[in-house]
Amino acid sequence: MTASRRWPLVVWLVSVCVFAVAAGRMRLATDLSAFLPSRPSASEQLLIDQLREGPASRLILIAVEGATEAVRLRLSGLMADRLRQDARFSAVSNGAAAEGEPERELLFRRRYLLSPAVTPERFSVEGLRAAVRASIDRVASSTGLMTKSLLPSDPTGELLEILDRMETEARPETAGGVWVSRDRKRALLLAQIRAAGSDTDAQQQALAAIRAAFAGAAAQAGGTDARLMLSGPAVFTVEARERIKGEAIRLSAIGTALVVVLLLAVYRSVTALALGLVPVATGAAAGIAAVSLGFGVVYGMTLGFGATLIGEAVDYAIYLFVQAGEGSGEDGRRGWFDLYWSTIRLGVLTSVCGALPLALSGFPGFSQLGVYSIAGLLAAAAVTRWVLPGLLPGHFRIHDLSRAGEVLVRLASRLRPLRWLVPMAVALACAIIGLHRDTLWNEQLGALSPVPVEAQRRDAELRADLGAPDAGYLVVVRGADAESALQAAERASARLAALAGEGVIAGFQSASTYLPSRLTQSRRRDALPEERALRERFAAAVRSLPVRPDRFESFFADVRAAREAPLLTPGDLRGTRFALAVDSLLVPGAAGWTALLPLRAPAEDSGHGLEASRIRAALSDVQEAIFLDLKAETDHLYRGYLAEATRLSAGGAGAIILLLALALRSPGRVLRVCLPLAAGLAVVTAALVASGHQLTMLHLIGMMLAVAIGSNYCLFFDRLNQAGTTAPAGLGRTLVSLTLANLATVAVFGLLAGSSVPVLSAIGVMVAPGTFLALVISAMYSKLDGKCAA
Repeated sequence: MTASRRWPLVVWLVSVCVFAVAAGRMRLATDLSAFLPSRPSASEQLLIDQLREGPASRLILIAVEGATEAVRLRLSGLMADRLRQDARFSAVSNGAAAEGEPERELLFRRRYLLSPAVTPERFSVEGLRAAVRASIDRVASSTGLMTKSLLPSDPTGELLEILDRMETEARPETAGGVWVSRDRKRALLLAQIRAAGSDTDAQQQALAAIRAAFAGAAAQAGGTDARLMLSGPAVFTVEARERIKGEAIRLSAIGTALVVVLLLAVYRSVTALALGLVPVATGAAAGIAAVSLGFGVVYGMTLGFGATLIGEAVDYAIYLFVQAGEGSGEDGRRGWFDLYWSTIRLGVLTSVCGALPLALSGFPGFSQLGVYSIAGLLAAAAVTRWVLPGLLPGHFRIHDLSRAGEVLVRLASRLRPLRWLVPMAVALACAIIGLHRDTLWNEQLGALSPVPVEAQRRDAELRADLGAPDAGYLVVVRGADAESALQAAERASARLAALAGEGVIAGFQSASTYLPSRLTQSRRRDALPEERALRERFAAAVRSLPVRPDRFESFFADVRAAREAPLLTPGDLRGTRFALAVDSLLVPGAAGWTALLPLRAPAEDSGHGLEASRIRAALSDVQEAIFLDLKAETDHLYRGYLAEATRLSAGGAGAIILLLALALRSPGRVLRVCLPLAAGLAVVTAALVASGHQLTMLHLIGMMLAVAIGSNYCLFFDRLNQAGTTAPAGLGRTLVSLTLANLATVAVFGLLAGSSVPVLSAIGVMVAPGTFLALVISAMYSKLDGKCAA
C-alpha cells in the first residue's frame, strides 16, 4: 500500500476511535428543551423553568380501575402505605381521613396567624359581635355540627375562614374515605417525586416503584383484575424517551436491513456490501460525536434521525461501485474520480447548504439535526473519496448491471413525452395550497408533541377528577428572598381572590395560603388584644347574643398562646400536605425566589381558556406579577421560531441557488436542476394538505432534506444533459446508481413516514416522495433517448 493510500486510512482509524469515545459518552435527553430556545430572553427563561420544573412537573397521577369498588379502595390504601415509605416520593395522598389529621391540627393551632380575617377591627367590640353572630348563624347551616363543636374555642370562626379560603382549590370526590373519580369507577392517588422534574432517570425509577407497589397491593388484596393507570409529565417524559429509543433502534435496524438486502441483491457481493456501509457507519458516528461534543447532550429526535443518514450516505459508495464499472479495477476508479467526483462534490455542498439552516436554528433540537447532517455527510463523502478506494481489493467487482442500465435508459426516454404532466401537476398543487393558505401551517407547539392524543385525553380526565394543577395558567411573582416572594404572592392573591369572586377564575393556589409572610403573620399577631382587653370587649360584644361569656375560656387561652407563640416557619409544616404545596409553589433559584400561583379556569369555560386581559388588568398594580398562559406562550414561541426557520430555509435555498450559479455558470442549467426539486415538493405538500394535514416545522425540515438529497440526482442528470444526445458509455450505469441510491433513500425515509414519533414521521413523509419525484421529473426533462448506449 502506497503512502498516499496509507495516511487516509490512519486518519480514518484515529477519527473512528475519537467518534466512538464521544458517542459512548453521549447523554440522551427527551424533554421539551429540544423545542425551546437556546438563548432565551428573561420571559422565555421563566416559561422554560415552568415547563421543566413547574408545580405539576413532579406530580404523578395514579388511578386504579377495574375490579370491585371495595377492592379498588383497599388497593388505594395499600399502595399509599407502600409509597409513603419510599424515599423517592416527597408526598403521597389518596384522601384518607387519617392523612388529614396533621393538617387539621396545624390549622386549628395556628389559626390566628393563618386566617386572612384577623385584623384589629376583627377584635373590636363590633368586630367580635359580628364574628360571633356569624358563627351562631352557621350552627343552623350545613357546617352546623362542626361550628357548634368549635364555638367555645373559636367563636370568631377563624378556622372556617381558613377553610373557606382553601375552597378555591378543587377537591376530588371521596368514597370510603379515599379519593375516587366522579363516576366512582376509579380510585385516585397523587404522588410527588422528590427528584427534579428534569431528572428522567429518577422519574423512571419512581414509575417502576409505583408499578411494584400496585403489583404487591394487588397480590395482597386479591385484585388480580384491577388495572393501574398513570399519567403526568413524568409519565409522558419516560414513555417518550422509551418510544424514541425504541423507534430509533427499530428504524435503524429495519432501514439497515432494507438497504443491505437491496445492495446485496444488486452487488451480489458480500465484500461490496460491507465496504459500502463503511461511509454510512463513519458518517453516523461522526454526526453523533459532533453533536455530543458541541452540545453536551444528544436529543432523542437526533438519535432517531440517525436512520435517515443511511439513506443518503450510502449513495456515495453506490456511485463509486456502480459508475466506476464492473471489474474495471484501478483505472476504472481513477476515471470515475475524474468524471464524476466534481458532480458528487457539488451535491455534497448543496446538501450542506440545505442542512445549514437547521444548524443555525434557535431550537437546540433542530440545530442538532443540522450539525448531525453536515458532519455525517462530510465524513461519509470524505471516506468514499479518500478511504474506500484504499480498502477495495485489487480485483474488486460487482454484478454486471448493463442489462438493468439498458432498461432504465429506455424507461427514461419514455418519460420525456410525459413532461407535460409536470406543469399541470404543479398548477393543481399550487391551487390546492392556495385554497388552504390560511390553515396551511399548524402554529401550535403541541403539534410536535410525542404524547399520543389518547394519553392527553386520559391525563385531562385524571386532572379533572383529582383537581390537580395542569400548570396551564400561572401567575408568577419573584423576590430577592423567600419573604419578599411571599409578600408579592399575598398581593397577587388579594387580586386573584376578587377575580374568583367574580367568576373570572374558578380558584388558585398560593404558598402564602399555607405559609403567610412574616410581615403578615406579625400584623395578625399584633392585631390580637391582651387578655384583659379581650375579655372586656368579648363580654360587651355577646351581651345581646344567646351565648354565655364564661363558656369561652379556651378561646381566651388560645388567643393568649397565639400572642406568645413564634411565627410559623416552613419547618412547622413538615409532615403535612401543606409542606408539599409550599415546596412546589415557592421555589429558590439563582436569581432569587419565585412564587407560583396556578389558576383554574371555570368549568363552563374550560374549553375557551381564561380572560387573560382581565387577569393582567387586575394584577397591573402588582409590579412583580406576571401572568403566563403556558399554551399561548409556547405557541407564540413556536410561531416565532417557525418564522425564523422559514427565513433560514429561504436563505438556505438562496445559498443553494448561488452555489449552483457559481458552479454551473448557466441560468438554464440552474433552472433545470431546481425545477424538479420545487415541483416535487409542491406536489407532496399539496397531497398532504388535501389529505387533511397541516404543516409543521418538521415538514419544513423534511423539505430542506428533500432538496439536499434530491439535488444530487438533478446534478447527475444535468451532467448527462451536457453530453447531449450522445450520452457517455456509462449512461446506463449512472442511471442504475441513481435509481439504486433513490430506492435506498425512499426505503429509509419511507420507514420514518410510518413512525409513531411525529418528529420522524413528518420528515419521512416529505423526503421519501419528494426525492422520488425529483428523480422522475429530472428524467422527464432530460435530453436522453432510447438510442443511448448503456
